[in-house]
Amino acid sequence: MDLGVISVRYARALLKSASELNNEDAVCRDMLCLGRCYLEVPQLRSAIANPMLQADKKEALLVTATGSEPTELTRRFLALVLKEGRENALQFMAASYVTLYRKQKNITCGRLITATAVTPAIEEKMRQMVESKTRGTVEFNTEVNPDIIGGFILEYDTYRMDASVKSGLRKILAELK
Repeated sequence: MDLGVISVRYARALLKSASELNNEDAVCRDMLCLGRCYLEVPQLRSAIANPMLQADKKEALLVTATGSEPTELTRRFLALVLKEGRENALQFMAASYVTLYRKQKNITCGRLITATAVTPAIEEKMRQMVESKTRGTVEFNTEVNPDIIGGFILEYDTYRMDASVKSGLRKILAELK
């Protein structure tokens, strides 16, 4: 069976259970932390994939990876995944849960890239602009990248607005050629 299909099914079931318990926000925090641990600590993936490591040790590792105080539902979910032998798909389950959660709550991820740091007022203005376009909440990340020289790059959903000096110079160079 396809790994993506499995992970989405588990994530959907977890979201449904979390919604029934009115606990989907806390479970989302757990899944975000777990997903981040999988990305930042490659040894976690190899430890969980190790068939010689006992299930209770794997469970303890995963509980630690979900943060300081995971919800009871998250603990039960991790135990179920290990019992069913699906721990190889756990990273994808966490990512699928976060995606489904954001879709259910109408949350959009946005990113603002600037050459220098922006004030909180400008960041808030950009957030409000994106929220008015998407008619939902926006999780906004700002990045400073001096390589763009000036201006900004705004990304959300499939939209990308590149108003950077670097891209403007690149367009002028292309026209001159």
